Amino acid sequence: MTPEDFERLQALMASRTGFALSSSRMQLAEHRLGPIARREGFHNVEALLNSLWARPVGSLGWSVIETLLNTETWFRRDRHVFDLYARELLPVLAQARQGHPVRIWVAGGGSGQEAFSLAMAALEQGLKVDILSTDLSRRSLDKAARAIYSGFEIQRGLSARAMLRYFEPVEDQWQARPVLRQLVQFERANLLSPLPHDLAAKGPFDLVFCRYVLEDMLPDARDKALEHLRAPLADEGCLFLGTDEKIESKIFRQVAGRAGLFVKGLDRNKRAA
Repeated sequence: MTPEDFERLQALMASRTGFALSSSRMQLAEHRLGPIARREGFHNVEALLNSLWARPVGSLGWSVIETLLNTETWFRRDRHVFDLYARELLPVLAQARQGHPVRIWVAGGGSGQEAFSLAMAALEQGLKVDILSTDLSRRSLDKAARAIYSGFEIQRGLSARAMLRYFEPVEDQWQARPVLRQLVQFERANLLSPLPHDLAAKGPFDLVFCRYVLEDMLPDARDKALEHLRAPLADEGCLFLGTDEKIESKIFRQVAGRAGLFVKGLDRNKRAA
C-alpha cells in the first residue's frame, strides 16, 4: 500500500464514518485488507484499492471500511460499570417504569457481548428490559444475531456459572440461549446520521451505552454523534462512555465520581417552559 493509498483510505473513513485512521495503522490496514482482496478476486491489496478508487460508491467500499473499524468488545467489560448498572440504575429505572421494560440502546455494540451482558443482569433480577444494539459493521451484526461465541470469548468476561446458565454448547462453541436472545434486537446504524425513525420509535431510551467508540472519531464527527445519541435519550437519561473517555458537551453533564457516566440535560424549550 502506498502512502497515497493510505491517505485516500483515511479520507474515506473520515467522510463515511467520522473515524480517524491514524498513520500508525498503515501496516495494520494493509494486513486487514489482504483477506478482502483475496475474497473479492484481486491478486493483492493494491489491485483492490485501484478498483475501489475507480468506483468508491458501492459494497466494496463498505467492506473495506468495516474491515478497518475497531469492533473489539467482550462480556462485562469494565466490571464496575456493569455493577453500577445492575445494582443501582436498573432497579431504580425498573421501578419507575412500573412494569414496562427499561429501554436501552447500545450504540457501536459490535458483536453483541455488551448488549447480552446488560440482558443477563436484568434476567438475574427478574427485571424487564428492551435492548437495541446497533453497529456499522455487518460482519459484527451477523455474529451478534447468531449469538455464537468461542470458549475464549465467553470466559474472557463471564464466570463458568454464567456461561452454563445463559449459553448452550453448539459443536465446539457456545450460543446464547433463547431467553437471552429475545431481549436484544440488532440493527445497522451509523452514528453520523440520526437513528432511523423505526429504531428511534423504540425510545425514548432510559440508558445509552456508547463505550470506546467516540474516542476514535474526529472532533466534528464526535459532536455530531453526541447529538444523535442525545436525540432519542429520555430527559435526564444516562449515557455511558468508556471509563477514560472525556467529552466537552453542553448537552451532557458528567456525573461526579462516576467515570464515563453522563446525564442528558433538559431541552432548552423545556427549561424555558
